[in-house]
Amino acid sequence: MGALDGRVAVITGAGRGLGREHALLFAQEGAKVVVNDLGGDQRGAGADVTPAQQTVADIQAMGGEAVVNGENVADWDGAKRLIDQAVETFGDLHVLVNNAGILRDRMSVNMTEEEWDSVVAVHLKGHFAPARHAAGYWREQAKAGKTVNAAIVNTTSTSGLFANPGQVNYDSAKSAVATMSEVLAKELGRYGVRSNAIAPTARTRLTLSTPGLSDAMAPPEDPETFDTFDPANVSPMVAYLSTAGCSFTGETFFVAGGVIQRVQAWLLAESIDRDDRWTVAEIAARADDLVSRQVVVPGFMGFPAIG
Repeated sequence: MGALDGRVAVITGAGRGLGREHALLFAQEGAKVVVNDLGGDQRGAGADVTPAQQTVADIQAMGGEAVVNGENVADWDGAKRLIDQAVETFGDLHVLVNNAGILRDRMSVNMTEEEWDSVVAVHLKGHFAPARHAAGYWREQAKAGKTVNAAIVNTTSTSGLFANPGQVNYDSAKSAVATMSEVLAKELGRYGVRSNAIAPTARTRLTLSTPGLSDAMAPPEDPETFDTFDPANVSPMVAYLSTAGCSFTGETFFVAGGVIQRVQAWLLAESIDRDDRWTVAEIAARADDLVSRQVVVPGFMGFPAIG
């Protein structure tokens, strides 16, 4: 018995990298998988279903069930066709893993409108559009009296959570994805739907295109050494969040190597208060009281953690 036996999953961006590893593990755990991938390059240009076809072929070779979908997840109608395909092919839908993404890195002062729009479209709209159509299906199922046990797993990023210079479009979209994931959890719980997000760190086309990461994420020379940045390391948490027995919702988890760490959402911190309106001079006199008292200590691979 696999952890995902009988569950139908849509996984976007599943032709390569993280999405491919998610799809392979889901199939190994018994899920029926719709492998979505437009097949563009890391900047979002072009289209080629060959990577998605290869993932499906590999799943079928291991005895699993999977079909190819080449829709653009940032296209509203295409996202609906993606969800409809899962239901029409496998008779139901239980899991949506939003993973598709591109990069158009640029410093803010040099970024073009097209570079902003394309990245925000793929990451933010490309997460919301499939979620919207999946949510509509699950709501109708719940209204019809069916017991729904469904999961959405969204992909944010440490860049979105902790801010990485040179990626204002990507960071903004990924930060929004984390917030959207929490909103979906609050809105869709009544229909039996959970929503969580992961912030993965792994060796993919996107991370390897980031200056300085290619060498840092290189596979170990010793094949017996644990490969910290193997994208397959991330997939078990995605699969767990997709199981029928998982109760997490509205959470975000940092996942890298053998590390799984819950990310704390926005919290109120230091404050000053009085029983009357502040003047500018009074605020200036008390400004030091608003300085963070938290100590930031190095986290995994230099990502910040609060201690």
